[in-house]
Amino acid sequence: MNSVSAVPQTVTLEQLNARIDQLLPVIGAGASQRERDRQLPYEAVAQLAKAGLFTARIPASHGGAGASVKDVIALLIRIASVDSNVAQALRPGFGFLEGLLASNADGAEAERERWFARYLQGAVIGNAGWEVGGASGTISARIVAEGDHYRATGSKFYSTGALYADWVSAMALDDNEQPVTFIIPSDRQGLELLDDFDAMGQRLTASGTTHLHEVVVHRDEICTRIVEEGKRTIVTPFLQLFLAAVQAGIARNALNDAVSFTNQHARPIKHSTASRSVDDPYVQFSVGEVSARAFTAEAVVLRAAETIDRAWASGLDTRVVDQAAVDVAQAQYIAAESALKAAELIFDVGGASTTGRTHNLDRHWRNARTVANHNPRQWKAAVVGAWQLSGTPPPTSGLF
Repeated sequence: MNSVSAVPQTVTLEQLNARIDQLLPVIGAGASQRERDRQLPYEAVAQLAKAGLFTARIPASHGGAGASVKDVIALLIRIASVDSNVAQALRPGFGFLEGLLASNADGAEAERERWFARYLQGAVIGNAGWEVGGASGTISARIVAEGDHYRATGSKFYSTGALYADWVSAMALDDNEQPVTFIIPSDRQGLELLDDFDAMGQRLTASGTTHLHEVVVHRDEICTRIVEEGKRTIVTPFLQLFLAAVQAGIARNALNDAVSFTNQHARPIKHSTASRSVDDPYVQFSVGEVSARAFTAEAVVLRAAETIDRAWASGLDTRVVDQAAVDVAQAQYIAAESALKAAELIFDVGGASTTGRTHNLDRHWRNARTVANHNPRQWKAAVVGAWQLSGTPPPTSGLF
């Protein structure tokens, strides 16, 4: 599965946006049915990768578009606005790329060269991430040296995008109890990927279980460390903002469905003064409120993306990176609330027919609620409050 089709070695942001523009209507057309029937969007993910989506942040000197974080986040909002499952499945690939850009460890440049080339060929990267049992973030998977290679053993509960991937990244503890990140081909013997993710929303993100059965890991598949333990990396705010971008896309998708349902299916109630639902002032009010929520979510997410870009421009100054983490936390809080409210208000544009399974409008709330549960929103607000009140930096827990 790790064989990929070549794409042009150079692409501008304008060209990339044009390619995505062509793909989004096709991806969006089947999104509701895929979600309802549990049809994993293999083709959609592959099409986006082959179009060069993952090359957006690769520097132009290496064949990519050299796009800003804001440019990429805007792209992701657009993708999430037609299928939030597809958008979130892309998160590991973008996160790994940001890690490559941020790393200054020994061997980082060679690692960038190797992976930039793979991204340019259309490679997709998935993740075998968190485990169950023990405290949050606990790692029980192990990696041990064996001759000129390693072997990894363990199970991962959340594996976003792994079923769509050519390569899968994972983390395990070595003999010194230190975390080691590695990335291996998805068809490597002993790597077992399961489609058993059973959340109420985001069902098609391919976030099921991954088993590592004495999997061989070669030395050049061990990833360099981005930053020392206990220090913040700019990759974390990016990954958190990615989730907020998905929420903004969900809110936009809810708006699009509210408009479509009103035009195509809704009818005014008996005592309405309007002969068409689109002219009913209360339907107009409901659609307007959904639109305001979608607008707000997108605005705060793009504003936070600008802060991450400023952090990059500062040379990743610690204080500016901390500010980016705070801004992203605020954006997450508002984007989640906006998406949840937009997804609820969509049912006010019509009567009981809005709840029909054929329309599948409840997927927006289920998806927004599932994404929101990645991180407690109360912590986001509390951390922002501590920063405002006393200048206390956010925790370096991987959530800020």
